Parts: sequence; C-alpha cells; structure tokens
Amino acid sequence: MKRPKPIQGIKRFVSRPPAITEAVSETTSGGIVFRRDKSGKAEILLIQDAKKRWTIPKGHVEPGEEPRATAEREIREETGLKQMRVLNWLGKVDFRYRRNKTLVLMAMHIYLVEALGNSDELKKEEWFNDVKWFPANEAIDKIEYEDISKLMLLGLRSIRERAR
Repeated sequence: MKRPKPIQGIKRFVSRPPAITEAVSETTSGGIVFRRDKSGKAEILLIQDAKKRWTIPKGHVEPGEEPRATAEREIREETGLKQMRVLNWLGKVDFRYRRNKTLVLMAMHIYLVEALGNSDELKKEEWFNDVKWFPANEAIDKIEYEDISKLMLLGLRSIRERAR
C-alpha cells in the first residue's frame, strides 16, 4: 500500500504531554475481601470503577492513619460492607503514573479481609458503576491489574489453608 504524500507546506505535529516538573509519593491501601458461599466456596468482592475496570476497594492513606485502618475504612466507604475482619497483609504493589506535569510514585498495601455479618447488603459509592461478589476464579479473570491478581492468588491460598 502506497503512503500518501504530505501536502506541501503543512507539517505533521505530534502532540506530546507537558514535561514532568515534579515527582510525588503517595500511599494507598485496600483489601481483597472474601466470604464463603452456601457451598463453602470463596467469593471475592470487586468494584467496577467509572472506566468499567474491575478492581478491589482501596484508597489513599490519610495523614496519621495506618494502612490497615485505611483498608477497613475504604472497604466500608466504597462497598457499604459494615462488618469485616482484616486477617493479614498480603503485600505491596508499587507503580507509577503521570498526573498532568507530576510523576506519581504509588505504593499500595493490600490486605486479606473476611466479610462478616450480612455481606449481601452492599452500597457502592456514587462514582462506581458496580460492586459485586464473584466466585474466586471469576474474580481473578475480571481483575484489571495483574499485580493485584497475583496477590489475590496468595490470598486464596491463605483462605484454603484456613479452611483445613
């Protein structure tokens, strides 16, 4: 296929993002929330964000707040889940992204959290599309971020070991 010739006198412009002028570090925390269905199989609670990506409930650590407390607070705020027990820390995911002229260096702590009480009463935050329980294997397929899915597998192993 022949490439069209550029029109004489017109230059091709490439849009580039503005130069990065600063780098900041931020910390978030969240949870891989699970419960057992009637047959005893694990289900995982996921939220669907405004861009229709499935992920875990998580959010920014407030000044003076411990990541474990942030995970609980964010799960309550984002899902409406009232009762839970944070079991253990699964790991940390480090990533970076660009916010206008700022490079954001993010550290996300992830905990394994067991839903307690009436875990069917969910209420998503208004800017999310959905909050829903999934069978564990389906949740792993739905999760948008590979690093979170790896920690989800660690969490599922821990859940199986607790059942023994």
